[in-house]
Amino acid sequence: MSNRKQNIKRILGGLPLTAEIDWYLRHHGEAVRGFSLERLEEVLDTWVSQAAASPYREEDGKRVFIFGTQRYWIDHAVLLGLALAGLGHKVTFAYLPFADWRKPVDEFDLRQHALYARKVLAGTEPLVHSVSLLDYQQMDALPPELALAVDGVSLRDVQYTQQQEDVDKKGALYKLRRKRNQQAARGALAWMQEHKPDVVILPNGSIMEFGAIYEVAQYLSLPTVTYEFGEQRERVWLSQQNPVMLQETDAMWAARKDLTFTEAQYEQIKELFAVRQGAGLFQNFYRRWQNLPAEGEDQVRAKLGLDERPIVLLATNVIGDSLTLGRQAFTDSMTEWLKRTVAYFASKPEAQFVVRIHPGELQMQAGPSVAEVVDEVLPEVPKNIHVIAPGDEVNTYDLVAIADLGMVYTTTVGMEMAMSGVPVIVVGKTHYRGKGFTLDPSSWNEYLDLLDSALADLSTVQMSKEQVDTAWHYAYRFFFDYPRPFPWHLVHLWNAVAEWPLARVLSEEGLTQYRQTFQYLTGKTLDWTQVD
Repeated sequence: MSNRKQNIKRILGGLPLTAEIDWYLRHHGEAVRGFSLERLEEVLDTWVSQAAASPYREEDGKRVFIFGTQRYWIDHAVLLGLALAGLGHKVTFAYLPFADWRKPVDEFDLRQHALYARKVLAGTEPLVHSVSLLDYQQMDALPPELALAVDGVSLRDVQYTQQQEDVDKKGALYKLRRKRNQQAARGALAWMQEHKPDVVILPNGSIMEFGAIYEVAQYLSLPTVTYEFGEQRERVWLSQQNPVMLQETDAMWAARKDLTFTEAQYEQIKELFAVRQGAGLFQNFYRRWQNLPAEGEDQVRAKLGLDERPIVLLATNVIGDSLTLGRQAFTDSMTEWLKRTVAYFASKPEAQFVVRIHPGELQMQAGPSVAEVVDEVLPEVPKNIHVIAPGDEVNTYDLVAIADLGMVYTTTVGMEMAMSGVPVIVVGKTHYRGKGFTLDPSSWNEYLDLLDSALADLSTVQMSKEQVDTAWHYAYRFFFDYPRPFPWHLVHLWNAVAEWPLARVLSEEGLTQYRQTFQYLTGKTLDWTQVD
């Protein structure tokens, strides 16, 4: 768009009714400039009819607040809200009509997006009351404590978007995210103080407006449930009073670690592990973890030119991935840990140090690669250090098979190393840290001393059979107990709805499978001793 047109729109955006008249006359009340809920419009009447016909509509429910922004989360949250309304809950769906968390939108377009969203979402009435948080901006500023927490969310947003841990707070993206998050927080704070919901339900809870509104709910001491989707269809991760991306499994493990780990359960996790090694797909999982099957120890040793010296394998995360942000145990960041560790092994020619860069960099990389971090520390890489690029034809599990010691930040590969009997040092706050089968330093001195003693005598860190067995048991609980049954995965929403239409979910058949999860979503205490 030309600067002249942009200037005209900017002027018109500040004038009353200009955007509204333009939307009605030129766009006839339809989607405009990138913000569309077309798919939702097509199915909304059907969803509302199915929820209204639910035999559970008259049950005594709770006052529920659900939030969504961006098309795919709005679609999903509306469906969830209608399901809860079908179970007797009094649901408010709060939203912000933004199409992209990374791109600014001028006032003229935003007003038209708001009109369009209001028109579409009016179709949820009377089962679900929809409200735009743009309409709840009564306060000029947030309380200082809450403002600080929202600023922390804004910083994570930039780290997540740019996939780097050192970011510019003076940059345009940080300013945009801070403005949006403050706007969301002000609206949510005003609405929640007025209406006092029994439970707040939020996707993710760590980043973007979801994180900002999570901080509001915590500030007001409101019961809060966050949810997110992993790599399994018909499963959801849930967390009560914590952002779900922290993957807090302590309560689950405490309740289940002493249960019998049956032979059938062992065979199930063993099969999953074998499929992951072989670059295949397992049951309801939709993701492959490797780009080629395992080749064997001899082949990978020959391919990398490795000899008989001890092999230390460092498996990385993608820098800035949401499962790494805010997970520091004692480091400033994952990047700092990588730099100091690479420098350490450059002075240890008695060991072969293999850095396996996460294959996810091929799909997710927006910021610096781990390879760039290594190059920054070591312009000339010593012969004892081997960097495996994300696209290199090397199966990570072949590296695990030849490793004498493993090192990770938060990647699941660390758990799988332990399952393979490889002692693994865990540096970040990942879900399996402290579960009895990893080495968990809590300071730089402890970490470096641990490395020194391990390289001097690997027998000092060897795993016992009991620890390996515990790793297998924990992995089973994490993959098969921790994700709860849920019909509609975000990534595959429309296929899932075709298989599990709302009417089927709200039937006796559907609630036999999913009622407990809906109860946990609406605030019933998640008691892992009672979970089906």
